[in-house]
Amino acid sequence: MLKLDAHSERLISLFKKRGGQIGKRLASIMAAMAEDDDVDLGRECIIKALCVYLNEDPENLVREYVAADEALIQGSIEETTVGIYAFKQREADIPDNIGIVLEGQVVLQELDNVVLAAAMLFGLMFALNLDYPPELRALFTFMAEVHALRSHQGISIANDVCNLTARHGRP
Repeated sequence: MLKLDAHSERLISLFKKRGGQIGKRLASIMAAMAEDDDVDLGRECIIKALCVYLNEDPENLVREYVAADEALIQGSIEETTVGIYAFKQREADIPDNIGIVLEGQVVLQELDNVVLAAAMLFGLMFALNLDYPPELRALFTFMAEVHALRSHQGISIANDVCNLTARHGRP
C-alpha cells in the first residue's frame, strides 16, 4: 500500500489527462475521492481507475453485493476464478464483509478494506504461483512491476503505465 501511496499523485494526474469514454469513466471513479477524505476509499478509487485506464473492468477485480440473496451470492462466488467480494446492506454503506475468492472458494474473509484485499490477493497469486486471469492481466502485471522493480529504480510510474498499455495494445 505504501508503494501505491507513493505513486498516487502521479497516477491521479495521469487519469485526469485521459479523454474520451475512458476519461469519463475515470472521472466518475475519481469523483468518490473528492466527496470523501477516507484514505482507504482513495486507494480503492485509484486501483479501480487503474483497471479502467488499462482497459480492464474493475468489476472483474471487485464485485459488490448489496443486500443480495444468499443463493445469488454463492452462485456468483462459485463462478469466480480470481477476485474480491464486498457485501453491503445498502449501496451507501461501507462493506460488512470483504474477502478473496480463488477458484470459486472463499479463501480469506472479514478483511478491513478493498485495498488490503487487493494486496492480499496479489500476494496469494504470487505465493501460489497462479497465472494472472486474462481479464486482469494488465493490472496484475503493473502491480508486479511496481512492486518488484520500478519503485526501486526511480522510474516514473506514468512511464510504466504508458509502456504497459502499449505492450497490451490498449489506448
